Amino acid sequence: MRTLLASILLTAVLPLLSAWASEYAPLNCSRAKTPADRTICRNYALGQREARMATLFAVTTSLIAMGQRGDIQDAQRAWLGRREACGDRVACLIKAYDARIDELNTVLKAIAARGPF
Repeated sequence: MRTLLASILLTAVLPLLSAWASEYAPLNCSRAKTPADRTICRNYALGQREARMATLFAVTTSLIAMGQRGDIQDAQRAWLGRREACGDRVACLIKAYDARIDELNTVLKAIAARGPF
């Protein structure tokens, strides 16, 4: 069942990745300017959280209805503000990423619970 769900999610997401890139671009470390960005780029665990969060955001926004997509995007912008407020404090950044990852996982679980696909 998990394999089927993963296949369905990937099939739905791949065509939408180009559209997603304009909604949220994961960190480009060659252009990191803020203290938070530079800290994330220097810390492997934070970089992994960034990649996971960006993937979850892409999957989530591709699977929800248009009316909800704006809410998820607004929440992402608000989260980015909270992430930036952490500056170079690793513990704060970890907490921010973990909270956002949990939020996006909750949305995905709700989508999966509604099935069938």
